[in-house]
Amino acid sequence: MKVALVRHYKVNKGLPENHRLSTDELVAWFQEYDESDITYGETDLNNIEWKRCFSSDMPRAHKTAKHIYKQEITLLPELREIPMPIIPLKFKLPFILWALLFRMSGLINKQARKDMSETKRKVAAVLDRAISESEDDLLIVSHGGIMKFMRKELIKRGFKGPRFDIAVNGKLYLFEKQ
Repeated sequence: MKVALVRHYKVNKGLPENHRLSTDELVAWFQEYDESDITYGETDLNNIEWKRCFSSDMPRAHKTAKHIYKQEITLLPELREIPMPIIPLKFKLPFILWALLFRMSGLINKQARKDMSETKRKVAAVLDRAISESEDDLLIVSHGGIMKFMRKELIKRGFKGPRFDIAVNGKLYLFEKQ
């Protein structure tokens, strides 16, 4: 069985123009990011005839899936981006510091730890469903954060595939179970 992970195409939303952002400004920026269109690209499907496709139900992932897979797509809210932890601060921070806080939030924020635990559970459930439904090759279009958890779960289940830190938009990462 083959499982391919693809991160949605690049979102047409640049980094925040303000050098420093409050919590509310950051939340507003992420809302705009979620609603922004994508720049379509090309995805090499490795000459594999994918039999099934699961996609996050978020527009950027769904549009990417429709662009690269011309058959029926199963939309799954379980494949949505990991929720951004809200860290209420009374001062503004540069975007890069916000990004570092998000990376470390699992260490310092109880809700973020809960969200990560829930994400791991959802990823396992999606793979349970995929494997129990069929041994047909599966294409999964999702988001960078989810893909890291998905990769770990696939490896745990005996799949072999590439490592990645930050998944490239539109690139296919192939995992195979021998």
